Amino acid sequence: MTTAGAAALAEGRVALRLGDAARARRALEPFDGEDASGDVVEGLARAAYLELDFPRAVEVWERAYAAHRRDPDPVGAVRVARTLSCLHFMVLGDRSVAAGWLARAQTLLAGTPGSREAGWVALDVGMFESDRTRKEDRYREALAIARRTKDTDLEVVTLAYLGASQVHADRTSAGMALLDEALAAVLGRDVDDFFVVEEVFCQLFSACEYAGDVARADEWIRLGEQIAQQRRLPAVSAFCRTHYGGVLTAAGRWPEADAALTAAVRLWGLGRRSWLRTGALVRLAELRVRQGRIDDAAELLAEVDPGVDAAAARPLAEVHLARGETELAADVLERALADDPTHTSATLLWALLAEVHLAAGRPTEAAAAAERAAACAPPGSSPHLCAAAALARAQVCLAAGTGDPQACLRAALAGFSRAQMPMELARCRLVLAGSLRTDRPAVALAEARAALAAFSLLEASRDAAAAAALLRSLGVRPATPARADGRLTRREEEVLEMLGHGLTNPEIAARLFISRRTVEHHVAAVLAKLGLRNRAEAAGHALRTVPGHR
Repeated sequence: MTTAGAAALAEGRVALRLGDAARARRALEPFDGEDASGDVVEGLARAAYLELDFPRAVEVWERAYAAHRRDPDPVGAVRVARTLSCLHFMVLGDRSVAAGWLARAQTLLAGTPGSREAGWVALDVGMFESDRTRKEDRYREALAIARRTKDTDLEVVTLAYLGASQVHADRTSAGMALLDEALAAVLGRDVDDFFVVEEVFCQLFSACEYAGDVARADEWIRLGEQIAQQRRLPAVSAFCRTHYGGVLTAAGRWPEADAALTAAVRLWGLGRRSWLRTGALVRLAELRVRQGRIDDAAELLAEVDPGVDAAAARPLAEVHLARGETELAADVLERALADDPTHTSATLLWALLAEVHLAAGRPTEAAAAAERAAACAPPGSSPHLCAAAALARAQVCLAAGTGDPQACLRAALAGFSRAQMPMELARCRLVLAGSLRTDRPAVALAEARAALAAFSLLEASRDAAAAAALLRSLGVRPATPARADGRLTRREEEVLEMLGHGLTNPEIAARLFISRRTVEHHVAAVLAKLGLRNRAEAAGHALRTVPGHR
C-alpha cells in the first residue's frame, strides 16, 4: 500500500471510531478499485453498515473477503468471514448462509496459527451453540485467548456474552457482575470497535429484560444513549430499544416503551427477515395487549411465526384469550412449552395456561399448569416469576374454593412490588378485591380502587373496565378517567403531526404500526379535542403549532 493509501486508511479508521461514515467514505473511496486492499474495502463496508445500508455492507464485505484472499491475508479473511456470518444471521436472517460463513472462518483458522482470530471465532461459535455448557465453554476459550493476546475488544465483548448466558441460565448475580464490568470498559473507552459497543449493550439489556432488572437497565440506558449519540451509532440505540423496550413495558413506562419499540421495528425493517425486527414486533405486541389494543397486537403478530419465535407465544395466546378463543390460546402455549417445559423462562407460559384453562372451565388442568409454574420458579428465582406462579395458584384456589388463596396473593403482591411491575401488581390487587368482596367488602373496595387508579394511570383500557365493573358490583360508581383539559395524548400528537404532512389513515397506520381502526379513533379524538371540523383543518393546525411544520 502506498504512503497516501496508508494515510487514508488511518483517517478512515479514525472516522469510523467516531461514527462518521461520510468522512470515512471520503477518505477511502479514492483508493477503492479492483486492486484495493482488503483493509480499505473493509472500511467502506463498515461505513455502509453505519449508514444502515445493510445489503450494500454485505456486498462490500464480500469484496473485502476476496481481496484478503488475493493478497493473501488469512487473518483478514477469517475476520471478514465471521463478520459476514453475524450479518447474515442477525440482520438479513439468512441462517444457512451465516452457518456457511462461520464454517469458512473455522477452516481458514488453520492458516493463522496463534492468531487472536481464533478467539473471535470461538465467540461466534458459542453464539450459535444451543447447549448452554458448550456455549459457555466456547466463551471461556475466547476469553482466555483474548487475555493471552491482549485483545481488549474481544475480552470485553466476551465478558458480555458470558454474563448474559449466565443470567439466562439463572446464575444472575455472577452474570450481571460480568456485564457491569463489560459496560464499565465501554464507558471507559477501552474499546473502539462499534460492533463491540453494539454487542455489549445488546447483551446487557437482554439480560435485564430476562431478569426483570429494571433498576440496572435504567442506570445503563442513559449512558448507552449518550455513547450512541457521541459516536453516531444509531444501531446501538436500536439494540438498546429492542430489549429496553421490553423492560420499560414491564416497568409500566409505556409511552417510553412505545417510542423505543416503534423506532426499533422501523430500523430493523431495513434488513431482510431480521430476527431482531421480529423481537421488536413481539415486544410491541406485548405492549399493545397490556394497553388493551388487541386488534393492533394481532396485526403485529401476523408477521411473526410462533413456531419459529417462541417469544411470540405469550402475546399471541393473550390475544386469543382476550377474544374468548381459549382452545387456540391453549394450543399456542402447549406447543411453546413442548420445547423446554421446566426452564424458569416457562414460568410465565404455565401461569398463563392456568388462566386459559380457568377461562375454559377446566379447573383440574388449571391446577396442574399452576403447579408446573411453581416448579419452574422455586424460591430464589426472580421475584416477578415467583409472583406470577403465586398468582396462578391463588386463582386456582379461588376457582376451586380450596387452599389458602390469600397467602398466595400476599406473596404475589410482594413479588410484583419488588420487581417494580405496576401492571401485574394492579392485576393482583384486582384478584384480591374479587376474593374479598363478600367477606371483607371494605378491603375489597380499597383494593379495587387502587387497581383502577393504576390501570387508569397506565391507560390499560380493558383492565380498567374490569376494575370499574367490580367497583360497580360493590355499589360504587367509579369516575370515568378522562383528560378534562383537552390536551392531546402523545400518540394523538404524533397523529396530528402526520396529518400535517398530508398522510392518509393507511399511511399513518403503517408508520405507527397500529390498525387503521385505531388511527380513525385517534383522528376523531384529535378533531374533538381541538374543536376542528375535518382533516384539512387538522393539517392547518399542525402547520401552525407542531414544531416540525413551522
